[in-house]
Amino acid sequence: MTKRRIIKTIIITAAVLVVLEIFMSVALVFYAIKSYDGMEDIADAPRTVSEEVRAITERNIQEITEKADAWYADAPVSEVCITAKDDARLFADLIPPEQGHRWVILLHGYKRTRAKVRNYACFYAEQDFGILMPDLRGHGKSEGAYLGMGWLDRTDLREWAGWLASLDPNAEIVLHGISMGAAAAMMASGESLCENVRAVIADSGYTSVWDQFSNVTKSYTGLPEFPLMYTASFAAKLLAGYSYTEASALEQVRKSPLPILFIQGKGDTFVYPEMAEQLYAAHPNGELLLIDDAAHGQAMYYQPEQYFQTVFGFIDRYTD
Repeated sequence: MTKRRIIKTIIITAAVLVVLEIFMSVALVFYAIKSYDGMEDIADAPRTVSEEVRAITERNIQEITEKADAWYADAPVSEVCITAKDDARLFADLIPPEQGHRWVILLHGYKRTRAKVRNYACFYAEQDFGILMPDLRGHGKSEGAYLGMGWLDRTDLREWAGWLASLDPNAEIVLHGISMGAAAAMMASGESLCENVRAVIADSGYTSVWDQFSNVTKSYTGLPEFPLMYTASFAAKLLAGYSYTEASALEQVRKSPLPILFIQGKGDTFVYPEMAEQLYAAHPNGELLLIDDAAHGQAMYYQPEQYFQTVFGFIDRYTD
């Protein structure tokens, strides 16, 4: 083989590899953050726990779900809609408080809907909170071609909080999110929110989209960050309007003036417990609740009494 043919072969091979890598990156972006019908039916993140922990969690899930379903069936629920800055229509369930002006905005996780936070809502209703349960953009009925992973949702939350404040000028608002919803709440906390927002509860939230997707990619495929994560992040910027690196809850909580309660199950193998510790260390006005053995997003179900005693004790310090 001549030198020219060798060079030509190398160039063609390199070009094929580049095209293949770009194709894989775009495919990963579409899989990870493209909104599509039926995505809410995908299986939950894998949870590896002992049989004892699993039994306790599943029993509590059943009991709390039955309680929440009965409460929701009789609750004065109305569906409300706002228009985001990019003209996407966003939908939510609204349940006004029986008395007082305390409100919670409950935020569901990745590829889920507002129905997933009803189990949390019934505990807030017992404490006379008004409740707003949005479908985050690209989820449920809310519009949006791509999922925000918290980053696009941060400005949507600013709109929801402002809308609530216009509904009830005396509102004292708490943001409470689970998993991706926690990331959204933390990312929003670093923005200029209306003064009615008083505190944040961040349950099982990740430090950044880059960190979370990198960990998941390594766990599921064994592939390193380079080059796939870099090109996928660039593709996300082009397609969805944000890169994985800029979508950082860690950077947002560093500048957040709001008190934040970070909650994390120590048995979480999906969003690593170390992330909660990093977030807590970065925030000057935060508290950290670690629940032994609890899996991803299941701290409330594994230890509901400890969970809500801590949550409401924290909120009571910042609301009337």
